[in-house]
Amino acid sequence: MLLESNFTNKTIFSFEIFPPKKNMPIDTIFTTLDQLKDLRPDFISVTFGAGGSENCDNALAIARRIKDECKVESVIHMPCINMTKNDALYCLNQFKDAGIENILALRGDRVEGKEPCNDFPHASDLIQFIRDFDSNRKDGKYFKIFGACYPELHPQSENVYSDIDNLKKKVDAGATHLLSQLFFDNEKFYRFQERCQIRGINVPIEAGIMPATNKKSIERMVSMTNAVLPKKFTDMMERYGDYPDAIRDAGIAYAIDQIVDLVTHGVQGIHLYTMNNPLVARKIYEATKSLFEVSPIGMSVK
Repeated sequence: MLLESNFTNKTIFSFEIFPPKKNMPIDTIFTTLDQLKDLRPDFISVTFGAGGSENCDNALAIARRIKDECKVESVIHMPCINMTKNDALYCLNQFKDAGIENILALRGDRVEGKEPCNDFPHASDLIQFIRDFDSNRKDGKYFKIFGACYPELHPQSENVYSDIDNLKKKVDAGATHLLSQLFFDNEKFYRFQERCQIRGINVPIEAGIMPATNKKSIERMVSMTNAVLPKKFTDMMERYGDYPDAIRDAGIAYAIDQIVDLVTHGVQGIHLYTMNNPLVARKIYEATKSLFEVSPIGMSVK
């Protein structure tokens, strides 16, 4: 299990991967993991869809592979928007029996044409449910619960004040660590840190970094979030977006620049959205690995 000492003794460096598409064999992601494991991230998180418990087994198989074969701690995503309480119990028991100890509790995205179950209207409701599950465990163990946060406002939040209040509810319900949505302007993250400090949110916050290596995928992700694109980023996309090799190299350089600045200013962790691309993850790791060995920890901001 990831202990609190992991987040206070060093700057965390972690990855996110996602399962292969339904028409692809699950073994395809194992090749990716084999190329990521020797980078020795502090943990690897694995997503699964918002379709209830139907995707739980695939994600669990990958999480077990990360932990048992790669010898890296795993964090499994758990989106609850289309989960019933029975779905959630099924998943939690599966995780428990498999020895998975870390969960990223999410509301998740709506599935087009499918009405939400409404057993868990908010991620904080799922977090409380997991904590209640823990209280009834007979093995003396418990799940470490991660929560998601949005440095630039959740797309459905009314304003920054309600957004930070909802984040506080997650922490009060039992989230002990936060992973941020992607962003491309570090100043937005620093201001978000300040709001968290003022509101009394004192758990570790990892900064989510997505290398801009594909113009269309970045445009899609930005449309789903409130990420603001600074001029130097849009200039980069405009100049290199139609040239795959150039935008890959420029996107890697941009992500490295973000990470150097964030770690220099005491960020508690970097969570790299790998997009299942081990080459990109390796280039970023090799360019920044020494920073994680010497930088002090803290929630200092500019």
